[in-house]
Amino acid sequence: MMLTSALPDHEDLMQRIARDLIDSYDEELELEIEDRNIDGLDPAAHTTDKAARQAYFKELFRLQGELVKLQDWVQHSKQKVVILFEGRDAAGKGGVIKRITQRLNPRVARVAALPAPNDRERTQWYFQRYAAHLPAAGEMVLFDRSWYNRAGVERVMGFCSDDEYEEFFRTVPEFEKMLVRSGIKLIKYWFSITDDEQHMRFLGRIHDPLKQWKLSPMDLESRRRWEEYTKAKEIMLERTHIPEAPWWVVQAVDKKKARLNCISHLLGQLPYREVPHPPVDLPARERHADYLRQPVPAHMIVPEIY
Repeated sequence: MMLTSALPDHEDLMQRIARDLIDSYDEELELEIEDRNIDGLDPAAHTTDKAARQAYFKELFRLQGELVKLQDWVQHSKQKVVILFEGRDAAGKGGVIKRITQRLNPRVARVAALPAPNDRERTQWYFQRYAAHLPAAGEMVLFDRSWYNRAGVERVMGFCSDDEYEEFFRTVPEFEKMLVRSGIKLIKYWFSITDDEQHMRFLGRIHDPLKQWKLSPMDLESRRRWEEYTKAKEIMLERTHIPEAPWWVVQAVDKKKARLNCISHLLGQLPYREVPHPPVDLPARERHADYLRQPVPAHMIVPEIY
């Protein structure tokens, strides 16, 4: 007889989905807040504990301030940093990447989220299309999934042969050692969630029209093949956890804690320091008597309906 984990009852499940939806709206709120006025947040719009939310936002903003210092150090000292984010579908990788890059210069810290390889790329050396996105001096690249697709989705879904799979494991340690020897700091994160939590998050996406685009046929199939993905993950971590580029596992059932823990750990992996900057003086605007500002034609103006 096949044993399955007990699922929560309907009422508890709907409450958890509702909490997850609220959290998704919190995510958007985080991305819009610029004045850091924590006390100005509307507590009536949220059912979570106000003190806990205030503590979360304050710590997030503090860590993001440190990320800005890290960015300045990377740019100033010409560092090359690569960060890989791996994990199951709906594990929260994208949310962490958003929080890391939210306050940073996209010219310094950029995200590489590659689509499925096209016909030409399938005939290339496997790492070739990823190598094209590696950083130059003074850059950070965050891979939202990476070359470890071969050890995960490609293996489980049968998109690679057994020989290609084994060749990946023979090659990837040397590839990563080569990156490190070239001066790249390589950091690898695996986001870990439970079977029950992924089930709930998928249901949340189904019930939220703003998130339904995140559900692909591949995501749904990954849900069915949970155990196969678990075995593939365990093999991947065992065979690619090397001293030059070890894996770090982020416990991601609580998304907010996962974000803070991951950012805090990332900051601890790099010996950054605050780069001094000269004071910024805003120059006086030049004014010329012969300059006359021309009015914008009415048909070019966006209607002010709000």
